[in-house]
Amino acid sequence: MPELRRDPVIGRWVIIAVDRVRRPDEFRKNGAPEGFPKDQPCVFCPGNEHHTPPEIMAIRPEGPWGGSGWKARVVPNKFPALMVEGDLGKRGDGIYDIMNGVGAHEVIIETPRHEVSLTGLSDDEVRDVLWLYKARMLDLRNDHRLVFALVFKNVGERAGASQEHTHSQIIVTPIVPLRVQNELERCKAYFEQRDRCMLCDIAVQELSSGVRVVLETPNFVTFEPFAARFPFETHLMPKRHYSHFEMTEDGLLPELARCLRSALLRIERAVDHPCYNYLIHTSPLNAAPLPHYHWHFEIIPRITRTAGFEWGTGFYINPVPPELAAQYLREVKV
Repeated sequence: MPELRRDPVIGRWVIIAVDRVRRPDEFRKNGAPEGFPKDQPCVFCPGNEHHTPPEIMAIRPEGPWGGSGWKARVVPNKFPALMVEGDLGKRGDGIYDIMNGVGAHEVIIETPRHEVSLTGLSDDEVRDVLWLYKARMLDLRNDHRLVFALVFKNVGERAGASQEHTHSQIIVTPIVPLRVQNELERCKAYFEQRDRCMLCDIAVQELSSGVRVVLETPNFVTFEPFAARFPFETHLMPKRHYSHFEMTEDGLLPELARCLRSALLRIERAVDHPCYNYLIHTSPLNAAPLPHYHWHFEIIPRITRTAGFEWGTGFYINPVPPELAAQYLREVKV
């Protein structure tokens, strides 16, 4: 069973993933990447369903449950960071707080084709992926032990991907992570002062100035954030106020799919297919609709490296002004 341990100085929780334990000599010298397995069949391709844990959910127009014939499928992570079995078992060890690593860790396999990026999918296929995100979050929120869900995607070795076949993941934790808690608190303080959602105001201001906007559609805006941490960091959010991603109407998913795919295509063509991460910032699963928080995608190309100054201070050095990045991305033909 993994453990959650809280840093008493920072207040940050860390997952000690004992089921993923590795000996010191298993880490390569000089941080050299291990690379994707080239001499083994892809476990995410059709016909290899037996290589993954049993299927949780799938979009399957044909074929038996758990077999081939699927368009997209969800399975438990074979090496989960958190385990769905057990209770929280909160306890102390002197000054330290510990609890069992209860949660969920699932993999969304986005297509049966061996694509390496979401941009290789059609808009309709991306819509199906977004629908699976929603469906899993709505189901997992029924478990009273689970508090916060993060949907994320790692593309490329430098972004932390261990499989080449395009996929994304969802990890659900029994606590709200410190970074998310800080974001929620700042948005709440802004709302209490002004009676407006900060992220709604950001969307309005970005649309008004236009200098950092990459794409506007009837219901969504894609833009480079004012204080972007990384070159070509891109945010995507609905214009209407939604605090929870999973409460977004299904009718908006086709438009959201087009916006997400367009943003990723622009980044790939502007910066020669970089490794990247994306994630969905959304409200805690167990929270009622929040007037002060607004879900959004964050897309983070892994172009620059985080080094000692960034780790030591929390400051980031971005060599590409977001206004210039937005101009580049607007000019990319998709």
